Amino acid sequence: MKTRKKLILALGITLFSTLLVACGTSNGNKKEEGNKAKESSVKLNTDGQFPIIAEGEELTLSIMAPGIGLAEWKDMPTLQEYMKITGIETTYVTPPDADFPTKLNLAFAADDLSDIIYGAGSNALTSAMEIDYGSQGILVALEEFITPEIMPNFAKLVEEDPTILKSITTPDGHVYTLPMLSRGGTAIWPAGPMWYNGEWLDNLGVKELPKTTDEFYDLLVRFRDEDPNGNGKKDEIPLTDVEMNSSRLWFMGAFGMKVKGIQEDDGKVSYTPMSENYKAFLEYMNKLYTEGLLDKEVYSQSGDQKKAKGQNNQLGLFPDWFSFFTTGRGEEGALNDPMFQPLTSEISPEPVVAGSARLSRGAFAVTKDNPSVEASLRWVDYFYSVEGARFLEQGPDGFLWESAKTKDGEEVRVFTPEVDLNDTESSRGKITPAFGLTTPNIVVDQELIRKSADEEPDTAFRDWVNKETKEKIEPIAEVAFPLLYLTKEENDKVSANATDLATYTEEMEAKFITGVTSFDEWDKYVKTIESMGVEEYIATYQAAYDRWAAN
Repeated sequence: MKTRKKLILALGITLFSTLLVACGTSNGNKKEEGNKAKESSVKLNTDGQFPIIAEGEELTLSIMAPGIGLAEWKDMPTLQEYMKITGIETTYVTPPDADFPTKLNLAFAADDLSDIIYGAGSNALTSAMEIDYGSQGILVALEEFITPEIMPNFAKLVEEDPTILKSITTPDGHVYTLPMLSRGGTAIWPAGPMWYNGEWLDNLGVKELPKTTDEFYDLLVRFRDEDPNGNGKKDEIPLTDVEMNSSRLWFMGAFGMKVKGIQEDDGKVSYTPMSENYKAFLEYMNKLYTEGLLDKEVYSQSGDQKKAKGQNNQLGLFPDWFSFFTTGRGEEGALNDPMFQPLTSEISPEPVVAGSARLSRGAFAVTKDNPSVEASLRWVDYFYSVEGARFLEQGPDGFLWESAKTKDGEEVRVFTPEVDLNDTESSRGKITPAFGLTTPNIVVDQELIRKSADEEPDTAFRDWVNKETKEKIEPIAEVAFPLLYLTKEENDKVSANATDLATYTEEMEAKFITGVTSFDEWDKYVKTIESMGVEEYIATYQAAYDRWAAN
């Protein structure tokens, strides 16, 4: 295989050198040997353009990925067209998304892997699996291919933001998976935000959103007592969620925490569920629950039941990706539902919220029997460009959209007649794999498809959401803990009690908030956590953080 020019990045060189030295020379050499890419006899075009393979050559790549279920991958126009563009045939193994982690593990165990693992995400293709199967040579190390010649789009992103490379490099100095990179206007969201019911605010004459926990409490009391939905019934639910899974992050910020779990502050790692800050959060939520301000069904209802209440105009504040998903009022109605303003309290006078790392690992991996690693990476690199991401998300001309010209002669994209304009996402999910998966590409705010050539796309809602995000979340968002890898030994240490800790603290959170367990039991609760090995748990993450920070 021809010699490949390395990506010349000062930080990149320092990072790899430091990591390899840290692993030990002999160990590093051993793993390097086990991760060499398979030699390929397939000739590729050398100009870096499409098609990827040279004239007269043939190449077929098999892909294993989660199936969402709207369409078979072999029938997706985006993938069919991309085969024509690249000259590479692709075949697919796509077990249902819910079964994918099990099917992937079985494929590894049986040595029956496809050439490419696509869209798995870190829940299915975990960091521990990357390190384990990478060290065995089952997953191919990719760092030598991240060059301007082979992956010009991804290499450019890494050059602009070296933390990308840092976040996908394992402790043995290798890159085994490529990420999804989120760069859109809402990429900083750690989860769906919370939204106020704008109609209720208008009916109560509320001009300014609460900024402290005391002001927020007062508003919830008004939601409960002043009939803001105007039906003459006391059926209002000031605040709701499903098991606190979405709202927890936003309220914990008012008490100086970014996450329920491992958190880093100024280089020190802690476990927040045993902190006094967390106790204050629980006491506050217990007060809301006890006084009928937090939904009494918060721990028993489903997401659909929550939405039914929203569509019945019973909710004052609720979490969702967008408010109209809960209320059913559409984007225009949602423009009147302001995003939650993060709160402060006596414990935390400065607001803080968890921020997304804007990077998701495990999106693309190459396995040991792949017939051409270089071709595979050139195949995926296109999607790390804005143009390629748009192709992946919207597909080729004639399916989701078609070309049209405005009266001024400008060429634009309009939805095809077959697309239901009230449910465009269902149509999109049938033409592309970039639907509900952690796909290997850059995600940006794309130019919207128009309903008709001379009707400007309505970006009002997206612009408003981005503005709310920029004003309320971006200035105070902090990543709770950096996206890093644990060594195999470290992972073995934390995995032994991670599940037990999470299960116990979630159970006790519900009991404290609903009043089933008194706060007189707090010391006993903390001692139980201590008895579950939390000290070693924290120390392990501290060591991993220190190593990450040093590199």
